[in-house]
Amino acid sequence: MDIKLIVAEFKDLNTILQMQKEAFAELYEKYQDTETSPATEKYEDILFRFNQPETTYYFITADNIKVGVIRIVDCKDGVTRKRISPIFIMPEYRNKGYAQQAIKEAERFHGKQYWMLDTILQEKGNCYLYEKLGYHQTGKTEQINERMTIVFYEKK
Repeated sequence: MDIKLIVAEFKDLNTILQMQKEAFAELYEKYQDTETSPATEKYEDILFRFNQPETTYYFITADNIKVGVIRIVDCKDGVTRKRISPIFIMPEYRNKGYAQQAIKEAERFHGKQYWMLDTILQEKGNCYLYEKLGYHQTGKTEQINERMTIVFYEKK
């Protein structure tokens, strides 16, 4: 499996937004989290994050095909935890190990320690993936609605 992370450029923002909306559509339908779902974000939201100096968006590619996106927030100060937010794989490419390989690549680029991320507690596959990669629940959760709770993870 030839996974590469390719740095996204300004001209890629519309592609990222469209991929994100498609990738998160199923979760949006399931949980109806209008306030927090990446499926409901607008171009301006992606643009705002893209312009943050600590943010890098990467396309996750498999054999030169864009299978997903990962956003890394890295202040590069040695103190602030690095953050994955979001990571997604397009529906037709899921369950092939791409997310796992992308996170490993991100850790190779940005360092293996001091990471954080969050996910939907009810999505057991997501929780399993992060725990398999060495992330541990912090004990913090955030109830979004009656169907959905966000759980926070860190990797020391």
